Amino acid sequence: MFRPLLSSGLFWLCFGTASSQPRNFDVFDYIDPFIGTTAGGHVFPGATLPFGMAKAVADVNNPDEKQGGFASDNSDITGFSHMHDSGTGGSPSLGNFPFFPQTGCPEDNINNCYWTKTDRASRRINGTAEAHPGYFAVSLNTSIHTEVTVTNHTALYRLTFPSNVSTTIARNQTALPYSPLILFDLTDLPDSRTIGSIQVDPQSGRISGTGTFSPSFGIGSYDLHFCADFKGTSIRDTGVWRNNRAGSEPKNLSTRPDGVNNPPLPAGAWTQFTAPKNNQILTRVGVSFVSVAQACHNAEREIPDFDFQKVRSAAEDAWRKKFEVVKVDATGVSDEFHTVFWSGMYRSMISPQDYTGENPLWNSTEPYYDSYYCIWDSYRSIHPLITLLDPHSQTLMVRSLIDIYRHEGKLPDCRMSLCKGFTQGGSNADTVLADSYLKNITAGVDWRIGYEAVVSDAEVEPENWSVEGRGGLKSWKNLGYIPTDDYDPSGGGPFTRSISRTVEYAYNDFCIALMAKGLGNMADAEKYLKRSENWRNMYKADQTSLATNTTGHIGETVDTGYIGFLQPRYLNGTFGFQDPTLCSPLYNFTSCYLNPDGHETYEGSSWMYTFYVPQDMDSLITTLGGPENFTNRLSYLHTSGLLYIGDEQAFLPVFQFHYAGRPALSAEFSHFYIPSQFNTSLNGIAGNDDSGAMGSFTTLAMMGLWPVPGQNVYLITPPYFPSVSLTSPQTGKTATIRNVNFDPSYGAIYIQSVTLDGEMYTRNWITHDFWLEGGVLELTLGRNESEWGTGMGDLPPSSSTGM
Repeated sequence: MFRPLLSSGLFWLCFGTASSQPRNFDVFDYIDPFIGTTAGGHVFPGATLPFGMAKAVADVNNPDEKQGGFASDNSDITGFSHMHDSGTGGSPSLGNFPFFPQTGCPEDNINNCYWTKTDRASRRINGTAEAHPGYFAVSLNTSIHTEVTVTNHTALYRLTFPSNVSTTIARNQTALPYSPLILFDLTDLPDSRTIGSIQVDPQSGRISGTGTFSPSFGIGSYDLHFCADFKGTSIRDTGVWRNNRAGSEPKNLSTRPDGVNNPPLPAGAWTQFTAPKNNQILTRVGVSFVSVAQACHNAEREIPDFDFQKVRSAAEDAWRKKFEVVKVDATGVSDEFHTVFWSGMYRSMISPQDYTGENPLWNSTEPYYDSYYCIWDSYRSIHPLITLLDPHSQTLMVRSLIDIYRHEGKLPDCRMSLCKGFTQGGSNADTVLADSYLKNITAGVDWRIGYEAVVSDAEVEPENWSVEGRGGLKSWKNLGYIPTDDYDPSGGGPFTRSISRTVEYAYNDFCIALMAKGLGNMADAEKYLKRSENWRNMYKADQTSLATNTTGHIGETVDTGYIGFLQPRYLNGTFGFQDPTLCSPLYNFTSCYLNPDGHETYEGSSWMYTFYVPQDMDSLITTLGGPENFTNRLSYLHTSGLLYIGDEQAFLPVFQFHYAGRPALSAEFSHFYIPSQFNTSLNGIAGNDDSGAMGSFTTLAMMGLWPVPGQNVYLITPPYFPSVSLTSPQTGKTATIRNVNFDPSYGAIYIQSVTLDGEMYTRNWITHDFWLEGGVLELTLGRNESEWGTGMGDLPPSSSTGM
C-alpha cells in the first residue's frame, strides 16, 4: 500500500496571464530588479555588470531599508553613489562618495544650495523609478531626471535638468537661476568615514577624493578613491563645502576625527555649470581601492567618450550573455512565475564582486573577488547556481579564495571591502571548494593549495576565529563536539553557537573527506569522514519539545509529540538545555544572532538544526525513528510555523524528503513556498536577499534539480516549466529537464516515472555529469504520489551507506 500525502491542505497559486514563449522573447521583460526592495529584502536594484565592482543607484534615508542604497518606499533620496552590496542584513555598506545635483542655487547664492544629507534630501516623483540589467533611472521632485549605467569600475550618469528655467523652489518660493551645481560628499551609507580628502580642479571641474571607511559586518577599515568628470556644458565655478556652508576657495579640504562629532561633519566639493544647451550633463565616476590616479584611469579607459547609450548597450549585452545558457519552454506558465525565475537568476549574479586589479593588500596575478555576504549563506545555493550558469566566474572565485588563503593564512567565511567578515558558523569556504572540486572546476586552480587551505581550517585554530577558521579545535578533536562551556585558550571568538558550530564543522569535515578521497589521500579521507559523525555527540535522544501557537489558538502550548533534539553539551559530557523551538518564529525569533549573549544555535532553532546532517541522512532518519516518523517530523517543521524560509538554512529541508523516499513531498513543499513567499511583489522574497541567496533558491527550485552543496548530488523535482534546458559553458552540451503532462495549474506535480535519454531512471537524484555531458531527463507527471524514487536503491547517497 502506498502512503497518502501528508500535507493535503497545501495549495498553489498561479498568477498572471499564461503565455507561450514568443519568438521575439526578451529576457529583460521578465527581470524586475525592484523585487525585494522593501520589507527588509535590501536588494540593490541599480546598474551593475555581472559580478561588477561599480554598482550605481539612488540612495535613500530610511535607516532600515538603505542597505542596497535604494528602497521602493516613501523615503527621500539623498544622493547617487557608485558602489553597493545587495541583500545584506545588519548595517548598510558602501554607498561611498554620493553626488547630488541641483538645478541652481536660490538667488544665485552658493550658500542657498542644499549641502548636507538632511537638507538636500528630496522626494522622488512616483512612478519614475526604472530599473533593468545595467540601467537605473529616477526623477526627483526638483524635476531632475537621473539615469545611470556602468562598466566594471565606472558609473556614467546622465542628468536631465528641467527646461523651464523660471521654476521656483517650493521650500522658499525663491526664483531659481538655471546654473546647475553638482556636489560630492565624503560619506558612505553608514556614515563610517574617519579620514577623508577631496579636491576640485577649477579648469576641468574634475572632483576626486579619498576616504577611510568601516566594513558593515567585519573588522578593520578600507580606503576607497573616486574620480568624477563632467561633460555637456562649461564650468562656471568650483569649490569645497563643510557642514552647511560652501566657498569657491580653497579647492581642497581634508577631514579627521575631531573627538566630538560622530558621525563626522559632512564635507565635500562642488562644481557649478553654465546652463547646458540640451539640458543634460553627463557625470562619469571612476572608483578604485588603489588610488585616485587609478580611479581616474579606470574611468578614462572604460568610458573615454561619455557615450551613454554605448555603455548601456554593452552592459545589457554582458547580462544577455549570462542568461543565454538557459532556455525555458514557457507554454502555459504565468508571467509571474516567469519573472520570479529570471529575476532570481539575475540577483544571483550581482555578487560576489570582481575586484581583480583593485586589491592593494598584496601583489598577485590571481583574480580577487570580494563582497561574500557571507559564504555561510552563499555556499548553499548561490555558488552551486553560478557553477551551472557561469563556471568560468566560479573558477575565478575559487582561485580568489585560495589566493586569500595564500596571503592571509585562512580562507574567509565572509569578506567585504577588503576586510575580514565575521564567521557565522563553520568554515564554509571548505564546502564551496569541495563543491567546485567535485564539479570539474579546474582551469588554473591549484587544488594542492586548495586542499591545504581546507585542512588548515580543520586542524589549525587561528588567534581570532570570529573572522576566520574554526574555534574550539582541541575539544573538537578530543571530545567530538564543541562544548557549551568550552575551555579554549588557543583563540578567541564568541563562545556561543555550540550546537550549530558542531553540525557545521561535521559537514565541513565531510566535504574535506570527499576532496581527500578525490586527491588520493585515503588516510585523510578516513579521518575526516570519522569526524563528520560528530553531530551525533550533540543529540539528546530523550529531549522533548513543546511549541506555542501551532494550533491557531493564541497562547496555547502543545506537546509536538517529537522526541530527540540537538542540545547543548558541557565539557564534562553532561547535557544542558535549550528549548528546541528557541529562535524559531514561534519563540524569540531574533534572539540567536551573532553577539556575545547569543544562544547555542545561530539564526535558527534546534528543531531546524537537528535536520542538518546532509552527509548522512540515512543515519539521521534512523536516529529520528525511521522514514515515516522522519517524514512526519520534517512536514511538521514546515507546517507548524517553526521554519522561516527567509534564512538560508531552511532551503535544504524543503527537499530532504527525498532521503526518506518521499520526493513527492519535496515537490509539494517547493510549491508551498513559491509563490506564497517568493513572488513579484516589491516584498516578494522571504528575507533579505543575502547577495542573491533567495534568488538562487527560486531559480534552482524552479529548474527542478536541487543541489546538495558540497556533494555531487542533485535532487530531482519537476521544473515549473514544460522544460528547462541549460547549455554547459564548459562543454557546449545541452541538458534538458522535460515535463510530460505539464499542468500549468500545478496540480500534477508528482513524478510518475522518469527516463534519462530514453532509458528508465528510478533514482530520485542525479550527478553533475548530466549538466556537463548533456541529455534529456524526461519526467512524466500526475496528480498523485507514485512509487517512483522511493526504493532503497533510489535514495540519495549517505556516508553510512557507502558514499
